[in-house]
Amino acid sequence: MNQYHITRLEKKGVKPTAVRILVFKAMEEAQRPVSLLDLENLLETVDKSTIFRTLNVFLSHHLIHDIEDGSGSLKYEVCSNEETCSVDDMHIHFYCEKCHRTFCFRGIHVPVVHLPEGFDMHGINYMVKGVCRECSSKLENK
Repeated sequence: MNQYHITRLEKKGVKPTAVRILVFKAMEEAQRPVSLLDLENLLETVDKSTIFRTLNVFLSHHLIHDIEDGSGSLKYEVCSNEETCSVDDMHIHFYCEKCHRTFCFRGIHVPVVHLPEGFDMHGINYMVKGVCRECSSKLENK
């Protein structure tokens, strides 16, 4: 087990069980938002309900955030900031309509949205849809 992953979980108040460490490590190694199905395929020895419960624990402790990319399944991503996972950390995501992968564009922040008085923002989802670089090049080579 990697001490980095254990420490990161503990900092967020999450007990670092073997399964939680496996899920967290798989999410970080994916380096992109992953769905429950993606994690099931990556972690063949862990059942779906255990992964789902683990994701909910991570969400409730602000270790990860979820993304609605329009594919019909939520994607989950490790928060880039170790201390907080806030609206300020949100960045643009790209959903490829060919390969159905979701990509993070961490260097492109979500535009600032000024809400009317009395509205309190808790999250924002900025999704761009199209064809990714890899799928585009496959189309060009045909």
